[in-house]
Amino acid sequence: MNESQVIALAGLTQAATLVRALATEGRCDAAALEASLGSIFRIDAESAAAVYGGLDGVRVGMRALIAQIDGTRRDLAVTQIVLTLLRIERRLARRADLRQRLQDGILSAQRQAEHFGLGHAAVSARLGELYAQTLSTVRPRVVVTGNPLHLQQPAQVERIRAVLLAGVRAAVLWRQLGGNHWGLLFQRRQCAMLARGLLSRATLGGG
Repeated sequence: MNESQVIALAGLTQAATLVRALATEGRCDAAALEASLGSIFRIDAESAAAVYGGLDGVRVGMRALIAQIDGTRRDLAVTQIVLTLLRIERRLARRADLRQRLQDGILSAQRQAEHFGLGHAAVSARLGELYAQTLSTVRPRVVVTGNPLHLQQPAQVERIRAVLLAGVRAAVLWRQLGGNHWGLLFQRRQCAMLARGLLSRATLGGG
């Protein structure tokens, strides 16, 4: 396990954490949401941290990752979302047709993001629609539970789907950086240690 892999895992955990917050509370950390959505468009970034605009962009994810490993504030629903997204990434790796549709859709959404800004509802709607048309057709599907008041709002559903797309982006990054299932199982302590170091650097402005 290395720092780049931990950053990718933090990005994945951040996406799952944001999905949970949107589903249960109807809101989430705005800066983390923007960093996660921005990661979808940063395909050729020079480093894992750059995918999120710097370490500060995955601060929420690193805190959540440490909590998930230590078990102090473990959220089993977050764990389930993370594991499902990793399984979807494996299916996606075998589907060249879906990867092409995603690539085309992301390029189209990027033009919207450049015009309106990442936080605009039109961008979330476009990314959410792209997720629905592509990755939501892959099994297993992500099961999102929460407050029906939020989950029945179309705009909120689109935002959740957009964040799930960011989660798959993080899963792809993790795999590209050499991440694997055994590392998750047997290098948890090292992962937590590296995440704490990265979090300290982010807090000190070193991201």
